[in-house]
Amino acid sequence: MTTSSARRIDLARDPIGKLIVRLALPSVVAQTINMLYNMVDRIYIGSIEGIGAYALTGMGLAMPIITLISAFASLFGTGGAPLSSIKLGEDKPQDAERILGASAFMLIAVSAVLFAVFRLFMDPLLMAFGASENTLPYARDYLSVYLFGTPFVLLVLGLNPFITAQGFAKEAMISVIIGAALNIVLDPLFIFVLDMGVRGAAVATVIAQGVSCLWVLRILTGSRTRMRLRRANIRFDAPILARTSALGVSPFTMNFTESSIQIVLNRGMMIYGGDLYVGTMTIITSIVSLFSTPLHGYTNGVQPLLSFNYGAGRLERVKKAFRTLLLSTVAITMTYCALIELFPRPFIRLFTQDDTLADLTVRGLRIYAAGLGIFGLQNAIQSMFVGLGQARLSLFIAVLRKIILLIPLALLLPLAFGVTGVYLAEPIADITSALTATCLMRYHFPRILARRSQELAAQQEG
Repeated sequence: MTTSSARRIDLARDPIGKLIVRLALPSVVAQTINMLYNMVDRIYIGSIEGIGAYALTGMGLAMPIITLISAFASLFGTGGAPLSSIKLGEDKPQDAERILGASAFMLIAVSAVLFAVFRLFMDPLLMAFGASENTLPYARDYLSVYLFGTPFVLLVLGLNPFITAQGFAKEAMISVIIGAALNIVLDPLFIFVLDMGVRGAAVATVIAQGVSCLWVLRILTGSRTRMRLRRANIRFDAPILARTSALGVSPFTMNFTESSIQIVLNRGMMIYGGDLYVGTMTIITSIVSLFSTPLHGYTNGVQPLLSFNYGAGRLERVKKAFRTLLLSTVAITMTYCALIELFPRPFIRLFTQDDTLADLTVRGLRIYAAGLGIFGLQNAIQSMFVGLGQARLSLFIAVLRKIILLIPLALLLPLAFGVTGVYLAEPIADITSALTATCLMRYHFPRILARRSQELAAQQEG
């Protein structure tokens, strides 16, 4: 990749190991810090004296809507960025810019629709998700403010991958660091000093997201990038959006179904346990996010390396990059699983000092996280399929785990095992989908590369 900046990464020539570190490390940091937006809110909210347990549960009930908002960023951002990276690898920067512009248009349009829908139906949705008279006020307080930041969330999460796709991994990381650092500083100010409670946590988050959005737009409209966001390209483009949506539907489905799963799990806990059991699920999913979010950052960071070299026809580099990604991801998830199973209580204490809630959470966490060790296989394989533009395969893996396995299991197992059945659904789905993804990888990966090799040979002959 030619460059006008010494800091840009050369995806075509730099050593694979060096590239993975330089691309993935900033992405891991960015994803981890982005996670801190809501994570820090939960930590502070859980520590509010007298109401912490119920306030934390209320925020957990708002999470399906927050997750769904993020899902639409994946549809157009995660879907468009690999395609734009492939175009850069083919030395077609103007095509890459059109993809960026069309994606930005949809992110803006969708943010307006989501804001209107969730503001209008907020209370009925929260009640359907498992809210009670004790927890609904806290969920409403947080979400009613958070929704004003919807455009910021979509633009930051949706456009940041386009910065990484050009090799500007550090700049992409900084965009998230800025917002998260602000959120960490502003949270105690609004929650405790100004005594705004749950609402104050949402105000801090919206301000932080707005500043991050300005940074992302500054990078993409500046002169240093090879692929710039130009006003003329910010428009509806059906052919481009059909392609970005087809590829982005896999990560979108992962996030969308994550929202559905949160709803099913929360309702199951409410039916078979009560408010405090809903609180355990909020804590458990927060703890798992402490580990799974950096992992997603790692695999997302390696995607531009796969996409660019696939587009440039450097297939041996694709093989080496994926092999490294797969082995390292499995090692990471095995370590994560061991830490959670051996030392659950210190993680739980991050979110609550309530002894009753903590005791309930320990057992549930150990069951819920039992399949996390093997989940690295699915994560790496699905990321590889996205990076190589294989929308159907990546979508199937997402649908298998979330829709075909996890949701039905979370509905059926509690009929026999009560609350324990809700916890059990996750590890069973994780293990089954990881083994299935491995079989798909072994069959399709060599065939995908063989087809690309034939395409390149045909181009040379032509």
